[in-house]
Amino acid sequence: MEADRQEIELLRQMVVRLSRLVEISVTLNSTLDLDRLLQFIVNSAADLLDSESASLLLVDEHSQDLMIAAATDIEPDELASVPVLKEGSIAGTILREDRPLILNGLEPGMRAFEEIEESLRFEVRSLIGVPLRIRDSVTGVLEAANKRVGVFDEADLQTLTNVASLAAVAIYNARQLEALNRAYEELGKLEKLKSDFIAIASHELRTPLGLILGNAALLKDMTDERVGEYAEAVLSSAERMRELVEDMTSMNMMEAGLAEVAMALQPLQPIAQAAYDQIVGLAKAKGQNLELRLPKEPILAMADRPKLEVALTNLLNNAVRFTPEGGKLWLVLEPHGREAWLRVGDNGIGIPPDQLDTVFDLFYQVEDHLTRRHGGMGMGLAIVKAIAEAHGGRVWVESEGPGAGATFTLALPLG
Repeated sequence: MEADRQEIELLRQMVVRLSRLVEISVTLNSTLDLDRLLQFIVNSAADLLDSESASLLLVDEHSQDLMIAAATDIEPDELASVPVLKEGSIAGTILREDRPLILNGLEPGMRAFEEIEESLRFEVRSLIGVPLRIRDSVTGVLEAANKRVGVFDEADLQTLTNVASLAAVAIYNARQLEALNRAYEELGKLEKLKSDFIAIASHELRTPLGLILGNAALLKDMTDERVGEYAEAVLSSAERMRELVEDMTSMNMMEAGLAEVAMALQPLQPIAQAAYDQIVGLAKAKGQNLELRLPKEPILAMADRPKLEVALTNLLNNAVRFTPEGGKLWLVLEPHGREAWLRVGDNGIGIPPDQLDTVFDLFYQVEDHLTRRHGGMGMGLAIVKAIAEAHGGRVWVESEGPGAGATFTLALPLG
């Protein structure tokens, strides 16, 4: 009968431990704060094994030394100053040999514990430890010290091994999250560097560009025809540089959210007309035919006129750039359900089907940067997308492929 009662008690203890391991597993999988995670692990280990303390030691990624990462009843700040030697320590032996250890009946002041006992003000009388494996590497040790009743046994060893296995998965996930957060922070820093560079570059370029434009215009008016041609070339190139600088500034403002959209209910016909007037001369100079089709009835929408003009001008500039001499271009305004559609089309070089979703990416170029024949920095369409979204609208492009032209549609909600 006594043997039966002992067996029943052992089974009861096993069920309790298994139940507690399930609870620990759920908690570990729902906690990604590494410090809290480590503390929960050691508290759970001490509780399950009915020991006076427990500690978790991890290999430092830089020094490769063992360091106490968490311990029961010890403040985290105190742990940082407690090194554990790989040589001459129980934890070091468990780590190096990748095997668990049970040590009962230890004498006070054993060399392996002298430094820790002094630092933590704790006397080790018995100890159990298991290696902590993360993936295929042993990266730490989980220990419990001083069994309150009886001695550490194989059941304790199995329990601690199970806790260590659960802890390894949780620690790995928490570290991956920390690494991901650091990567996001680095991306944020890079994004700020890029924005700062664009802001500084565009600001610094404005002054010399102003001088070049002013002096080139004076030279063109003051000198003979031959020199005037050279001045015209300088003036044309400087104008192109100014456009690029304005593109850089506009894109930076859009990304930073500094360009507030001043919306007002207004007809879209005058905005389309203004964009057409800005580009029609450029199209004629290339021998292109630019057609404007506007409905007679006003189409009203909430819009920021200057920014919407920029978007349409960019679309028309894009069409002129990628349409050969003698080509056809068009700007059409039409109602479409509860939206107004502003469509800019051409019969130019077209866009490959696999690039239709990426042409609006910042700095994207349809042509290879080493062999392309058309200018630009790949910011015009990104600016169009930013302006469309700032208006609560959207923009997309349709093309049958290379040589088949392209049609861009900017859709805005009606007023």
